[in-house]
Amino acid sequence: MSPRWSPNPDVRTSRHVVYNLHVHLVFVTKYRRKAMTAAMLTRCEEIMRDVCADFGAELKQFNGEDGHVHLLVHYPPKVQLSKLVNSLKGVSARMLRKEYDAHVRRYLWGGHFWSGSYFAGSCGGAPLTVVKQYIENQKRPVG
Repeated sequence: MSPRWSPNPDVRTSRHVVYNLHVHLVFVTKYRRKAMTAAMLTRCEEIMRDVCADFGAELKQFNGEDGHVHLLVHYPPKVQLSKLVNSLKGVSARMLRKEYDAHVRRYLWGGHFWSGSYFAGSCGGAPLTVVKQYIENQKRPVG
């Protein structure tokens, strides 16, 4: 097991694991409607930062436009990514609809805010080719 201290602040430890997991998430508004204002994007970031903290995760980066948002999340291995995504989308949709009701109703209807789908891409660490090469070069036990 690695030492509890690491020069890389993204390498975290808990009782039985040392980890560095990042995911790039993209959420799109329902029907790709351009429903988000600058104020809504700022509020969305605050909401999503709080949701991540509730999961023991950290929202490292956030940005977006009127029809979608991008998140870079550092999360522990105990977090089930689909549950984190469900909470991020659900909580933000409820709060943004509540706080910006009049604006949202002009663009979205039927109680929807986010599209049902999303993008999730793992990122960080060594490129896949480097990891493959590293594993290939490990010595097999003799005997």
